[in-house]
Amino acid sequence: MEQLWSGLGIFLDFATIIASALAAWFWYLASIQTVHRVHASETFDYHDLNRIIVVINRNSMRSRRGALASAVAAALLAIDLGFYHLMAL
Repeated sequence: MEQLWSGLGIFLDFATIIASALAAWFWYLASIQTVHRVHASETFDYHDLNRIIVVINRNSMRSRRGALASAVAAALLAIDLGFYHLMAL
């Protein structure tokens, strides 16, 4: 039975590490795509507006995924720490 609890603790550790890495990857994806700046000499038409809106929406979705993965990592860490303190009793 002790091995089962130890295995669960190790699983929670690895799940926390994976969730943290996933959150970092999503934040990286959100930051990598930048909006092309329009210069004063260019004409700004509906193609440019559509491109900017698409980039903003994609960055918003990626940031949302990064925030969710960060929340999952924090929850897993809290469960892992609680589990560790419960096992120490």
